Amino acid sequence: MVVCSVRRLAAGTGAEKLQISLVECGAGASSCRVSEELEGIPNSDPTSPAPASQLLSAALLRPMEPPVAAVSRALVLALSLLARLLFRPYDTSASLHPPCLSSPSSPSHPSSHNSTAAAVAISSLAVWDGVHFARSAECGYEYEQSFAFLPLLPASMALLSRTLLAPLVPVLGYRTVLVISGHILNNVAFVAAAAYFYRLSVLILKDSGAAYRASVLFCFNPASVFYSSLYSESLYALFSLGGLFYLFSGANTVAMIMLAVSGSARSNGALNAGYFCFQALLQAYDAAIQKKRPILAVQALITGFLRSTFIFIPFFAFQAYGYLNICLHGNSDELRPWCKAKLPLLYSFIQSHYWGVGFLRYFQVKQLPNFLLASPVLSLAVYSIAHYTKMLHQLFQSNNIHEKIIATVEGRSVELCESSDVATVLKSEFSSGLNNKKQVDLGIRRVRSDLRNRETASTEWV
Repeated sequence: MVVCSVRRLAAGTGAEKLQISLVECGAGASSCRVSEELEGIPNSDPTSPAPASQLLSAALLRPMEPPVAAVSRALVLALSLLARLLFRPYDTSASLHPPCLSSPSSPSHPSSHNSTAAAVAISSLAVWDGVHFARSAECGYEYEQSFAFLPLLPASMALLSRTLLAPLVPVLGYRTVLVISGHILNNVAFVAAAAYFYRLSVLILKDSGAAYRASVLFCFNPASVFYSSLYSESLYALFSLGGLFYLFSGANTVAMIMLAVSGSARSNGALNAGYFCFQALLQAYDAAIQKKRPILAVQALITGFLRSTFIFIPFFAFQAYGYLNICLHGNSDELRPWCKAKLPLLYSFIQSHYWGVGFLRYFQVKQLPNFLLASPVLSLAVYSIAHYTKMLHQLFQSNNIHEKIIATVEGRSVELCESSDVATVLKSEFSSGLNNKKQVDLGIRRVRSDLRNRETASTEWV
């Protein structure tokens, strides 16, 4: 399958450089790229708006203006501190921090705790799940239920506390510095995640304005407070959104690594393997049905399986670590029930046994006030899903569903521009299925000929 790309690049006053690229891609195989450049093609109107390709590139490279993500974090932190001053905390577990069962994680520090007013106030910011993350960072995984909190955030907190923030430990105490490091990590990670979210939205929506509005909603969503608390949502969002951005950009290796790391932040990160599974199935279908090349289909399936397996590794490695510590080297005389299972999965047992998490278990009469509290957001979510489904139905009715899905997954979405003649030439080349070097050269000559007969040309097939 051949993809044509016409890029319009500035090359001086009143002139442009047009880069023409035809790329022949095979599922699971390396790409063959042929590109030529035309320089000095006059631009009749140097002040004319930049073509769509330049707008897309500029949107991907420039940061969001203004820095909405940073402003949102400052606002959330300010509101959190104000609420602390005005109201008593509902969760009082922050004050419960007994000494570690074993030797402290950082024996070089004389004291893990500090009783000064500043240290106590900062430590009290670790509430709910933050208590468990701070405890794991300070003492390691001491209890069975602590294995519900995956290691990326605790390990990052401990690393930052022992390096850049180490001078603060004698002043505030090790646990307080851990809480500070966790908040710094999560807020910085959220700003980076918002940047990835914006760039990913530009790639998918092909509209920098819509991408910006989506990013603003991401920064100010009702659950935004969790991204500035001692929770793992920020790190998970960073590596998940970053992985998806690189996946849509064609950097599959970087995407695979980032999506795998997301699985060490939250358990649902392992589900990100589904993106590579879906990509492999589409590539295999394209190779076997469209190109009649079953070997390429098998290669695509094997590659997809290996990439998906790699994404599962961090989560299952942590489960294996829990099995070794509790089932094989535990101090309990009686073997825990989950250790006897055919598939000893610690995480699902913890969620069910200690927190009562399970399919539809939350749907109880006593939870009705919480559903009423969330009803505005739930209503908006349901409406958005219904509206998006309606749009997809209309899209698939008016276009070839196979071509749309293949073009989207392989990053070859069509962007219609004012230069309809050039778009028609490119579309005819794409749909004809050029498959050898001679045809590629012929395609280049045809595109060049058409471009020279026009004063302006702006379109891009990615």
